[in-house]
Amino acid sequence: MKQIKLITFLTLTICLFNLTLSCSKTDDVIDVVEEVIPPEENETEQPIVLSNEVNDFVWLGLNEVYLWQNEIANLADDKFSNTDEYYTFLNTYDTPENLFEDLLYKRGDVDKFSFIVDDYRALNNAFQGISKSNGLDIGLVRLGNTNDIFGFVSYVANNSDAASKDIKRGDFFLSVDNQQLTVDNYGDLLFGDNASYTLGMATITNNTIEHNGKNISLTKTEFTESPIHISKVIETQGIKVGYLMYNSFIANFDNDLNTAITDLKSQGITELVLDLRYNPGGRVTSALALCSMITGQFNGDVLIKEQWNTKYQSYFEQEDPEYLINRFPNALLDGTSISSLNLNKVYILTTDGTASASELIINGLDPYIDVVQIGTNTTGKYTASVTLYDSENFGETNANPNHTYALQPLVYKSANVNGVSDYFNGLTPDYLMTYQTSTGATAEGENLLNLGTLGDINEPFLAKALSLITGTTTKASQANKAFIGLDVKHIGGSKDFNPLRNGMYTTLKIN
Repeated sequence: MKQIKLITFLTLTICLFNLTLSCSKTDDVIDVVEEVIPPEENETEQPIVLSNEVNDFVWLGLNEVYLWQNEIANLADDKFSNTDEYYTFLNTYDTPENLFEDLLYKRGDVDKFSFIVDDYRALNNAFQGISKSNGLDIGLVRLGNTNDIFGFVSYVANNSDAASKDIKRGDFFLSVDNQQLTVDNYGDLLFGDNASYTLGMATITNNTIEHNGKNISLTKTEFTESPIHISKVIETQGIKVGYLMYNSFIANFDNDLNTAITDLKSQGITELVLDLRYNPGGRVTSALALCSMITGQFNGDVLIKEQWNTKYQSYFEQEDPEYLINRFPNALLDGTSISSLNLNKVYILTTDGTASASELIINGLDPYIDVVQIGTNTTGKYTASVTLYDSENFGETNANPNHTYALQPLVYKSANVNGVSDYFNGLTPDYLMTYQTSTGATAEGENLLNLGTLGDINEPFLAKALSLITGTTTKASQANKAFIGLDVKHIGGSKDFNPLRNGMYTTLKIN
């Protein structure tokens, strides 16, 4: 199990200085107007009091393990000469969030993914696939130049509340509880604390979207979503193709994934289409395991190499260089043998929602087998993070009971065996999926007016993969080119409000 080994690099000495001002009294007159009045002989300055203990946790955590610690002057090990200086600095920040943001490296340009939470219990649940959800995965777009937006359904999670309602992929909605969705209110209406809401459904005709009179009431529950959304065999022109839509890398589902691969293997598939369009990432060990499930012939070979901050990297290189290497595993974390397909080619479907651990799959496998990427550029996240809790060794055990803050800072960047990393703009597909809009422009990605049914041979992205596998152009591929779409601007989606966001996660080793 790949974990962080905590190193005692932190050398900030916490010591209080009683600065005593000793001055001799004098009766000398300075001038005719003012007489010097010396301080009391034993007067001392009072030490600075820390106003928020969470700020201390934020600084210590980022100083210890943040990937770009050496690039941030305010995180330097020798930044403060005494406690008063340190506390004075921390007290200039009124919230832990403001301090955290101010200590990040080129926020928004380089570090786009570190985050802080004020309730790690929700974060811990998310790591296990548990969240309060009705099961809808949705996107939100703006049509035109107004603040009004509308939503569309990307998929409905299996066994969720939404799965029992009359709503499906490709459906549109304009309002929530009779309120028109806007760029200002969609967060509260769709992803707020409300346990239930009613969607006002809509239809698009001739570039015009209107309510169609249909309403769908949905309820959020504590729901565990299986990342295995679809696993099936498609037989086309005598070729057995496995289709696997995998929507998150969650360690709790590694055995289920292994079972799904075993089932595909038992049915004699010779090709695999791996659908990662809506997979924002997750646990690194789960991604490594999937790489071995796809292949199997590279057991023990280098899959991914890690680059930590300066002090950690130096330590690992001197004391434990193997720690920086992630190899193709032959077993899951619990010791279960990995079932492998032994493929030399895999077809992977991507969008800009394909991130982090999903990108690791593409980048890691690329030097070993033929990875055929179909869709659009991925997110561009080649870094991994770790959860830090406010305890002596940053583990959850014995965490400070006074608060539930946790940090999720980036701690290393990954590179494949050939050293490929830093793909800021994402991984570029071999086959770019496009469609024509009503204005004659060419747009990239999924056509909202022709999303199709996931797992169906006529769904445009899957149809493209099947046409490459069979060497023929399918009717669905031809139809997608001719299907006129919308000119829209994407605003956001449900994955943006997931506690995990776009993540690739490792765990902290506690000594």
